[in-house]
Amino acid sequence: MDKKIAHLLEIAIKARENSYSPYSNFAVGAALLCKNGEIYTGANIENVSYGLTNCAERTAIFKAVSEGNRDFDTILVVADTERPVPPCGACRQVILEYGEDIQIVLANLQGEYQQYLIKELLPGAFSRKDMENDF
Repeated sequence: MDKKIAHLLEIAIKARENSYSPYSNFAVGAALLCKNGEIYTGANIENVSYGLTNCAERTAIFKAVSEGNRDFDTILVVADTERPVPPCGACRQVILEYGEDIQIVLANLQGEYQQYLIKELLPGAFSRKDMENDF
């Protein structure tokens, strides 16, 4: 494991401790590395109305964007799972909004991980290009 991933994993595991997951008991943490070196963290935040729940990845991204940072390098997501935890479809779409070449690292608490580019996890995605008009 390279230093960058090890560092992000450590931060995401710590962020996971802030998960508010009383309904699923499925705590997730995320660490988002921006191109300027800043790191934003996120944890999943549940709501009794499940549709209002927010995933760890989106929490980290929304924190970064709300602070004016939209240039992302890598996002790592971690949970206590058998395999490295994959992001849900909604998170994949939100990550892709900020670039097709963002690295995403799936991890678990055992230190296993897999690396992808977001475009590999969401092939054929609806993107900004689809909103361009050629009139």
